[in-house]
Amino acid sequence: MTETLSQQWSDEGVYPVSEGVHRVPLPLPMDALTAVNVYIVETEAGLTVIDGGWNLPASRAMFERALAKIGRTTRDITQFLVTHAHRDHYTQAAALAAELGCTLRLGAGESQSLALLRADPTGGDVHIRALESAGARQLIPGWRQWLKEQPTESETWPDPTAWLADDEFIATGDRRLRAIATPGHTMGHFVFADEQAGLLYAGDHVLPRITPSVAFESACSDLPLRNFLDSLAKVRRMPDMVLLGAHGPIAPSSHARIDELILHHDHRFELCVRAVGAGAATAYEVADNMPWTRRNRRLAELEPCNAALAVVETHQHLDLLAASGRLHRQDRDGVVHWSPAAETAALPTSAG
Repeated sequence: MTETLSQQWSDEGVYPVSEGVHRVPLPLPMDALTAVNVYIVETEAGLTVIDGGWNLPASRAMFERALAKIGRTTRDITQFLVTHAHRDHYTQAAALAAELGCTLRLGAGESQSLALLRADPTGGDVHIRALESAGARQLIPGWRQWLKEQPTESETWPDPTAWLADDEFIATGDRRLRAIATPGHTMGHFVFADEQAGLLYAGDHVLPRITPSVAFESACSDLPLRNFLDSLAKVRRMPDMVLLGAHGPIAPSSHARIDELILHHDHRFELCVRAVGAGAATAYEVADNMPWTRRNRRLAELEPCNAALAVVETHQHLDLLAASGRLHRQDRDGVVHWSPAAETAALPTSAG
């Protein structure tokens, strides 16, 4: 393993992970995430690519340069394994799979989101409705402007050639990758484990430096944060592996990072309860009372997209607190209001 957390992970290049496995960061223009990692697994039969990048000319060119550095071309790709149906993971994989005639695999839980995205690549009004429900109408103009600025003309959302099933094993040359359903970040999110090599291709389920967002999808389950925490516990019960996330450098321990994420959400639950106890009544008001990012920024200091994500995620914490009996939920004119409930109820557990 040749990378450390101190490196600039998003710089263009082909970074060795282990024998025959490479990390390739691809650009995400106009996105605070900067880059997305795709992983290339070399075999005698061809290449397996895990996640595909955003289907933009700059991304395609960088991907082809990366392949050339290892003496390959796109024609060597035999299959794409995609962790979930967000644009930075799915759209370039889908375009290349159609062009090359190779296999494209995706979790079956993404089928509803794909259908909605084919109808409206912006996601329609689902995110607007979420902000309205959270009492965050003041964020909607910024959100709409952010949407207008996003290039969507090259995005296509076809169904994959094969839907993934939980605990399915996928042959990749001499390797066997185990596909593990991890709903939460999206309903159909999957991770891929090379248990013999000790590698976990984690997509956006476990990220080394940032906290994955929850419920940012066109179709969403009732309690996505509960699903996310359950999925963290599921992966934590597996052997510890090297963490190969979609955004950020390689990290040495999936267990260590999962433990950090669980503690983070436990702390957010406590902050939500305190904020409601102090008088915050909507998800927007609660989010406005909490610090954000490692720099402890205020909600008003976040970019429009990140501010919207923060409020929606806060709403998910509040929903789960209500489901566990810690808070009371009441809908008033399309806005959800929260108030303290019985003090004896326990916080939602994320220990699995």
